[in-house]
Amino acid sequence: MFKIGTLADWFGLGLLEGIRESSRCGATGVQIYAAGEFDPRTTATDSVVKEVISVARASGQTITALCGELGGYGLEKAEDNAAKIDYLKQVLILADRLDCRIVTTHVGVVPKDRSHPRYEVMLNAMGELAYFANRLGSYVAVETGPESMTVLRAFVDECGPGAAINYDPANLVMVGADDEVEGVRIAGSAIVHTHAKDGRSLKQIDPEDFYHQFAEGGLEWAAQSGCSEETPLGEGSVRWMPYLRALQEIGYNGYLTIEREVVNGSEDIRMAVQFLKECIEQL
Repeated sequence: MFKIGTLADWFGLGLLEGIRESSRCGATGVQIYAAGEFDPRTTATDSVVKEVISVARASGQTITALCGELGGYGLEKAEDNAAKIDYLKQVLILADRLDCRIVTTHVGVVPKDRSHPRYEVMLNAMGELAYFANRLGSYVAVETGPESMTVLRAFVDECGPGAAINYDPANLVMVGADDEVEGVRIAGSAIVHTHAKDGRSLKQIDPEDFYHQFAEGGLEWAAQSGCSEETPLGEGSVRWMPYLRALQEIGYNGYLTIEREVVNGSEDIRMAVQFLKECIEQL
């Protein structure tokens, strides 16, 4: 059956206290951003890594995944990709040290048309990362967002065995990219991790336009755009029971990792853990 995780950073308490708070909320796993306090290029020193492992063990927390924060256009721009690929390889190595096999990331907008020049740029970058991940026995999991599941699944398959999907149902419903329930069946065995997030669409916008404007303006633009809004779990448009049943159908039994992208989200995260437990009991 599913396990419940949280994202340590969204508690607003700092990395180590976020891991402890995840346990206090009733979750058994925690995802960590490989940035800020835990950046493999700067701050994730040997002593910090040992402390994270120690606190996670003492708190009964499995590290479900690391989040590789590419920002901007992900892997869309060839001129930026060497540095981003190097960073994600360092994140994969960091994850391996934590006995964690999944790194999630946003790669940008995968074109529907394979002949689009951007497709080859993204395929080359992800293919290199997938090969590297596979040699470690790990996955680079592309987060759902602007693409239909048919497009994303085909892209991930082409990238090779180290590529996978981090399924976020709210990202799909907020921009109308695909049906969050049927998409699970299309993504199928490529799903290795999920985010439990909720939200709703407020007005129609082309998913590619939304994500490219988001690449420039970030969360501040998204909040002011009037296109969509994130909500506490159970208050948005995600159809949770059909969604969870679809995950059951495909044999997924991994983590539902709560992502609540607000400052100091502790109370919402705590309520989300309880919401998911109640949903799971009904399955």
